[in-house]
Amino acid sequence: MRELRAYRPDVVLSWMSRAATMMPPQWLVGDRAVRVGRLGGYYSLKYYRGCEHLVGNTQDIVEYIRRQGWPAGRVHYLPNFADVTEARPVARESLQTPAGAVVALALGRFHGNKAFDILLDAVAATPGLHLWLAGDGELRGELEGQIGRLGLDARVRLLGWRDDVPALFAACDIAVCPSRHEPLGNVILEAWAHRRPVVAAASAGPAALIHSGQTGLLVPADDVASLAGALRRLIDDLSLRSRLAEAGRAAYDASFTEDAVVRRYVEFFQAVTR
Repeated sequence: MRELRAYRPDVVLSWMSRAATMMPPQWLVGDRAVRVGRLGGYYSLKYYRGCEHLVGNTQDIVEYIRRQGWPAGRVHYLPNFADVTEARPVARESLQTPAGAVVALALGRFHGNKAFDILLDAVAATPGLHLWLAGDGELRGELEGQIGRLGLDARVRLLGWRDDVPALFAACDIAVCPSRHEPLGNVILEAWAHRRPVVAAASAGPAALIHSGQTGLLVPADDVASLAGALRRLIDDLSLRSRLAEAGRAAYDASFTEDAVVRRYVEFFQAVTR
C-alpha cells in the first residue's frame, strides 16, 4: 500500500483474470489513476469489476466483452507482438530428423483445445512429413500412445518445453496451429515473424488473423483430411510456401512488431489519462 501511494501511478494494468481480482481500490491508487484489465481469453467479467477500461488482444475478445454489456467506449483492442529474435537453426540430427525432410512445427500445452490428436492423424495421412511438437501437459501419455498406434515413431518428435523456439522456427519448413479453441494464436505471429508458412484450424484467433490463401492456409477445425490436404499442398508447392511466408512477414511488420504494439499501448495510456 505504501508503495502505491508513494508512486502515484497514472495507470494500473492487470494481466488476465487472476491479477484483475487483486486490482487495488481507487482510494489506494489515487483519484487520477486509471485501472485497466487486459484479457487474452473469454474470461468472466466478474473478475474485472475493479477496472474502468478493458483491453482485448483480439477483435473477437473485444466483441465478447461488449456483448457482456461492458460500455463500448471503455473496451479497446491491443494485440500481442511476437518474438523475432534471430537464431541459428537447431541441428536436425540433434532431433533425429533427416536433413532433407520437410518438417512441420507445432507448439503448445498438451491439452484437448490444441487438437494435437488431429494433427497426428493428419501427419499419418501425409507420407514423408516430419513433425516437431514442442510442449508438454496432461495429454502427453495419450499422444505418445497415438504416435505408437499410428506408426509415427520415426517421424514425430515430442520436444518438451523449449527455450530455443526461434531456433526451431529457423530449422522447420511449416508451422501448424490445429487448435479447436484458440483466442489468438501466438504461434501464427511467431511463424510470420520468422517467415514460415502457416496452416491453421479456423478457430476464432487464427481465422481473424489469417487471410486464407494469402497469409496462410485455414482449414476446418477437427478435419483430418483438410489439414492433411493443406500440409500436402505446402510440401508439393515451394512457390506457395514462399508466397505465404513473405505475406505473413508483411502482415507481422504492419501490425505485430514490438515497436508497433508498444506504440499502440502508449497511445492508449495517453488517451485514457487525459
